[in-house]
Amino acid sequence: MDKIETPQKVNLRDKLALFTEHWSPKTVGRLNNYEIKVVKVQGEFVWHTHEDTDELFLVIDGSLTIQLRDRDIELGPGEMFVVPRGVEHCPKAVGEVAALLIEPEGVVNTGEAGGPLTAVPESLI
Repeated sequence: MDKIETPQKVNLRDKLALFTEHWSPKTVGRLNNYEIKVVKVQGEFVWHTHEDTDELFLVIDGSLTIQLRDRDIELGPGEMFVVPRGVEHCPKAVGEVAALLIEPEGVVNTGEAGGPLTAVPESLI
């Protein structure tokens, strides 16, 4: 029988201090079939969709804009927004932003768009 690991608390600021690259989410926890990720962003991402899943953005530091085709959603520290599945969106940040994402395991950050900003999955657990 496999030993069950004792859960540990996660300090998001400590995890964010472990990397500097932008648009490269890092897994810091798991919840059922979901991954909890931290990410640093700056500049504009790519327009993309996730056809099969919603995507949660929770801003930790900075100011993040989630561009939708019909409006922009402005988020500051402590604010969150859930992009519904199938909705085209494009995150952007003038300065550096730290955020938390919650997504099903295996979700590709660029959705169906692909391209050079597609992140290679990495875990900080």
